[in-house]
Amino acid sequence: MQEYLRRHTNPPVFLISGAVILLFLLFGIVFTDQMSVATGAVTGFITTYFGWFYILSATAFLVFVVSLLFTRFGKIRLGPDDSRPEFSTFAWFAMLFTAGMGIGLVFYGVAEPIVHFTGPPVGEGGTEAAADAAMNYTFYHWLLHPWAVYIVFGLALAYAGFRRGLPFRPASIFQPILGDRVNGPIGHTIDIVAVFGTIFGLATSLGLGAQQINAGLGAVAGIGQGTGIQIILIAIITVIAAISVLFGIDKGIRRLSEINMVLAVVLVAAVFLLGPTLFILSSLGENIGYYFQNLVGTSFNMFTGNETGQEWMSAWTLFYWGWWISWSPFVGMFIARISRGRTIREFVAGALLAPAGASAVWFTVFGSTALNLIMTGNGGGLAEASTESAMFVLFDQLNLGAVFTVILSIVTIVVVVLFFATSSDSGSLVVDILTNGGDPNPVWYQRLFWAILEGAVAAVLLLVGGAAALTSLQAASIAAGLPLCLVLIGMCFALIKAFQQDAVIMAENEAPDPGRAMSRPRGTISPQQMSAEKFSSHNDDRNPGGDR
Repeated sequence: MQEYLRRHTNPPVFLISGAVILLFLLFGIVFTDQMSVATGAVTGFITTYFGWFYILSATAFLVFVVSLLFTRFGKIRLGPDDSRPEFSTFAWFAMLFTAGMGIGLVFYGVAEPIVHFTGPPVGEGGTEAAADAAMNYTFYHWLLHPWAVYIVFGLALAYAGFRRGLPFRPASIFQPILGDRVNGPIGHTIDIVAVFGTIFGLATSLGLGAQQINAGLGAVAGIGQGTGIQIILIAIITVIAAISVLFGIDKGIRRLSEINMVLAVVLVAAVFLLGPTLFILSSLGENIGYYFQNLVGTSFNMFTGNETGQEWMSAWTLFYWGWWISWSPFVGMFIARISRGRTIREFVAGALLAPAGASAVWFTVFGSTALNLIMTGNGGGLAEASTESAMFVLFDQLNLGAVFTVILSIVTIVVVVLFFATSSDSGSLVVDILTNGGDPNPVWYQRLFWAILEGAVAAVLLLVGGAAALTSLQAASIAAGLPLCLVLIGMCFALIKAFQQDAVIMAENEAPDPGRAMSRPRGTISPQQMSAEKFSSHNDDRNPGGDR
């Protein structure tokens, strides 16, 4: 066992992370009520005293990554100078999009604009002004800010791993600041924090997915809704994710992601063509324009002195920022893993603008259509629909006929199931990389272990929350995101430091352009060679990848 742990894991990170999460599961099952009280107390403390910190940090991350587009380092490749992307642009986009947004888009696509429309943080609900503000708040939560958070983690990790030749672990990012201490307790702590954030961020998404699948089965087949059924659904879909694990990234995650991307496009195209098409087209431009016109003000609005606004911010914005931040190791590491060979500018622009554009189309098609039905008096029960059932109520209110309504509902269920499976599969890959010391090609049975554990955590959070399961899921993300937010801030400084160190070597080698091949005099080494040699003794001791 000791030899296995040494070869296939980073023992301190693997053992501590696994033990603490298993204790959480045991405590949640045995002391469910106490866990619920503790979760609520932690969430209340964070939202009260650190809400401002979340708001300012998320906006700072966006400013940071956008600024990278205009620096001379944008042409640097994430890997050797002659490296090229491993996956096609379509496959790359499909994987990062399904991993990064997936379940949440379907879960909140209809419901969130309706909630902001009927109960806005400022002003009167149910008006045209409320409709504009509702789409603006939705865009604020889903477009640029979340992907900026992912990019910070993903770019820093890809640069450290592929460009500098360091172990593929979060602690490696801090090597320019911490030096060899990244291999000690400080580095292990960074990796463990990333594991916890990933597990609980994923559990939030898996819990939401189970709730919506349950609602969809209720709409299609009349199956009742409840925590027990949702836990059974989590178990079933975790088995699907486990099967995907066995096929690996290329045959598992990539193929499921591409299939899901096609089905998601079919779903949004159907609503676009069968719904109020002209209204959707005009709304898309208006929504995007309103969003960018108000982006700065919205990004810094903390509703000071507005009790209703602050309650709304805690329930929505702070939840989202905690969720995105807790997801950042998962999505960041995953998109880093699939982005070797791309330039920094390509990485930032692709991961920031493409998903944001797709999200804008998605929420306009579903959200604006729902608001239009409500405002024209054709919404039926849309305004009162639960979050998990709102999508299926929309299909019913479009009056497409029973057959089309059932078909769209079934497609939605399949999309959520595949989003669930790809999130769990890619999440298990990321967690295993986090706990094995940075090997990007971990053994399959450890990934299987983490996939099962992710589903178990989601089930326990639903069990702890009971009737208020959504609140429990939100609390987990908010709590897990706070320590990771500090880690992300440190990553920004570490990445800048790495750029500065590598710029010195580039200047010494008289390379006029950091994105072009560098002609090195005999005896000089590249930044990645320099860092790889510095950590070679650590890698040799652990023998990562060679015997896996």
